[in-house]
Amino acid sequence: MPSLSHVDTHGEARMVDVSSKPLLLREAVASGHVLMSPATLDLVESNQISKGNVLATARLAGIIAAKKTSDIIPLCHPLNLTHCDLDLVIPPSRDRIHITATARVTAGTGVEMEALTAVAVAALTLYDMCKAVDKSMVISGVHLASKTKKPIPA
Repeated sequence: MPSLSHVDTHGEARMVDVSSKPLLLREAVASGHVLMSPATLDLVESNQISKGNVLATARLAGIIAAKKTSDIIPLCHPLNLTHCDLDLVIPPSRDRIHITATARVTAGTGVEMEALTAVAVAALTLYDMCKAVDKSMVISGVHLASKTKKPIPA
């Protein structure tokens, strides 16, 4: 079993030293969803939630969260994201809002925590904005869907 990279030889938490790792183009995609009633989805789609445009607000909250990940996750490296996008979709089942976040960076460390944070905060924002009309919402399935890295083109 591999050792944990964020734990030193004494069992103490530490930030991993990535200074010698090569700069690579890195991308991570995360997703999750917020289960909610069809009636709540109708209000979201018709922009009738009293707090405002739910989807636009959740998208912006997710992007801001991705940019601030190292401020809230203690051992994450601060990254200068080159791209972050969130896609919020109401599927034909009309029982949820599906969230997908894509984050990109040129760095010596991955960007998966930023993508996951974007999804989590977008989901929390959806929940916050809709909680007055739907007490049964559930945030679920937040996970890393993919991560890639490749050399920087010459």
